[in-house]
Amino acid sequence: MKRYHIIYIGLILLLFSPVKSIAQNSIPYLKKQGKATQLYVHDEPYLMMGGELGNSSSSSMAYMNQIWPTLEQMNLNTLLVPVYWELIEPKEGQFDFELVDSLIVSARQRKIKLVLLWFGSWKNSMSCYVPSWVKKDVDRFPRAINTAGQRVEILSPFSKNNLESDARAFEALMAHVKAFDEKDNTVVMIQVENEIGMLPDARDYGKDAEKLYQTDVPEELLSYLKKNKKELMPEFLDYWQTQGGKTKGTWEQVFGSSKQTEEVFQAWYFAKYTNEITARGKAQYNLPMYINAALNRIGYAPGEYPSAGPLPHLMDIWRAGAPSVDFLAPDIYFPDFSKWIKLYNRGGNAVFIPEARFEKDVGAKMLYAFGEHDCMGFCPFSIESTNDPQNEPVVKGYALIQQLQYEILKHQGKDQMAGFLLNKEVLADTISLGGYTLIARHDYTLGWSAEAKNEEWAYAGGLIICTGPGEYIVAGSGLVFNFLSEQKNAKAGIESIDEGSYIDGKWVPQRRMNGDQSHQGRHLRIPMYEYSIQKLKLYNY
Repeated sequence: MKRYHIIYIGLILLLFSPVKSIAQNSIPYLKKQGKATQLYVHDEPYLMMGGELGNSSSSSMAYMNQIWPTLEQMNLNTLLVPVYWELIEPKEGQFDFELVDSLIVSARQRKIKLVLLWFGSWKNSMSCYVPSWVKKDVDRFPRAINTAGQRVEILSPFSKNNLESDARAFEALMAHVKAFDEKDNTVVMIQVENEIGMLPDARDYGKDAEKLYQTDVPEELLSYLKKNKKELMPEFLDYWQTQGGKTKGTWEQVFGSSKQTEEVFQAWYFAKYTNEITARGKAQYNLPMYINAALNRIGYAPGEYPSAGPLPHLMDIWRAGAPSVDFLAPDIYFPDFSKWIKLYNRGGNAVFIPEARFEKDVGAKMLYAFGEHDCMGFCPFSIESTNDPQNEPVVKGYALIQQLQYEILKHQGKDQMAGFLLNKEVLADTISLGGYTLIARHDYTLGWSAEAKNEEWAYAGGLIICTGPGEYIVAGSGLVFNFLSEQKNAKAGIESIDEGSYIDGKWVPQRRMNGDQSHQGRHLRIPMYEYSIQKLKLYNY
């Protein structure tokens, strides 16, 4: 697709060992299909139609019992739920997993999979979810220090005590989840920490941090940069080369004296800390694990946003310092959704959106993410915060994805699928797919709707799957498609458009979309705020 825009003893033991099927004992894992990374559960590819709970919602069984009925109406197959260090280890070395178990059992009963979010050392930069025995002992568990020499409410990543305590708790959690859930695979993935970052400075100014900042850049990092120079993200490569591309020296000798260098330094030690926790957790139960990012505001300096997290311009540092982490994921709340998801769909990084703003446009963004970026899952934040769950746009969108999941999974990573996200700033998008040029426009460009006169337009979004030359599945809301032939001296015509549904994986046509519905053969249209699947066939004349 082009786009313009001890052998005998061993044998005896083997013969008398119980035989179990691979599928029943295979834990969730990641696997490449072409350019895409897919999540496998019970050895089958799995598409996450998800939502993330608000920070405090999973802190009690009583509160969860109030919101499960809402969640059951939302076409979700996956729920992202926080697991809190302060609640599972209220006393040092004494673990309580009753709440975790109740979440797993409740989700299992509803055939919903879980992604557990480890709120350990850091949550939105701060260390607010650490147990009280950690909070109160600042000598044993040191905080980061700001430029004024004051402690901030952020555990220092330069402390071995901080690391060891977090890692032991995470090991205990993963060992328990394995014992409790390995057969059922209710828990399919783990987020390690949450939105790591430094505030209000670019880095920690504590004594241990200062000492390391004055030493040479670790050879481990420099070797990675040299070995992977051709694959580095362009913005980081440019930054390094602008400073001379040095491969030896202190942090400022290699990267220059700047806030950016301080951020790179801090990112390296955040990554090393997180990698140790991840590796030790995986040693207990090797589920896929990722890190999420609170994105940086453009034009702001490190420390004015959560500095040194797994941000686009620091992806190389995190990948070098945290090889046990499977991928990096953005929490997208900023308006330019397509820009941010593109930045994480680079260098073979798996695409997953653990958080997105829960708003009226999120359904369009979700469809675009699955169609254009081979996204393995999408999760609006605080998904339970609705009074009308069945009519939420993302719920209507998930109803389409639920029907199309097998087609989407089959075509991911093969350049046979595209997504569209349009508003008043981006009115149209053009692709070449299946032997034809397809022009997607926002529904309001037709001028048929009174809302076309509004100063701002809600997002229209959708996806298209090419199933053969001139044959397509189109799903979305608020899109109009026109078609051009790619054969010389020929025009493209619409052979047929059928609206319908996939029922048990089989296509069932319901309406032939001709006449007024196709504007007498001029276009395919899904009106704004309607959610539809249509099958399209084109021909040349």
